[in-house]
Amino acid sequence: MKKEKFHIEFIFDKASKSSLWEHISTASGLAGWFADSVVVDGKLFTFQWKNYFNEAEVVGINPYNYIRFHWLEDESSATFFEFRLQKIELTGGIMLEITDFAEESEREDAVALWETQIKTLKRTLGF
Repeated sequence: MKKEKFHIEFIFDKASKSSLWEHISTASGLAGWFADSVVVDGKLFTFQWKNYFNEAEVVGINPYNYIRFHWLEDESSATFFEFRLQKIELTGGIMLEITDFAEESEREDAVALWETQIKTLKRTLGF
């Protein structure tokens, strides 16, 4: 089945852009909330969840703005997952926008998984 793109946004009122950037773009940051373990070799990130491993390549990056990954096991080169940071001028907070792809029947589960992971990220940041 074809995967469809979706976006979800999360507001971090008390986080700095640099702190969030570290949590979405480095092995130690991602291992704190996204995966159990992360190893980086150049543009290749190896994520581990218990006994499951998956590799993603960084296919786009603009430091402190966005990082885009492509799962190597995904057959379509058009799919990716991306973390994008934007400052909210009115409140001074930071918005984390996540772009991902899922089959229509799996979209609700994918969004729920991201929401759970973002709760973990917020706890990691002390919120």
